[in-house]
Amino acid sequence: MSGTDEPELGRGLSLEMASKMYVKSLIVSDEARGRVLFEADIGSLIGLSSVDGRVLEVRGTNGTLRVDLTDEELEAMLNKARSKLP
Repeated sequence: MSGTDEPELGRGLSLEMASKMYVKSLIVSDEARGRVLFEADIGSLIGLSSVDGRVLEVRGTNGTLRVDLTDEELEAMLNKARSKLP
């Protein structure tokens, strides 16, 4: 955090749903630094791709999840997870 009360922006994400009927819950705390919970049914997975090598995109029948994650970061995380497998 910086010297202000504003949070530092980090890694972005977005979740686009085809319809609000797939949203299970959306909870936003009234507190200044409260939590936010978004639960939804993205549906059957239909695709996984990298947009410009900077955004991981997971497409489902009911929506699309996008996370700011480079190809290199994803590969490093997958390798780390694989190394922990028995």
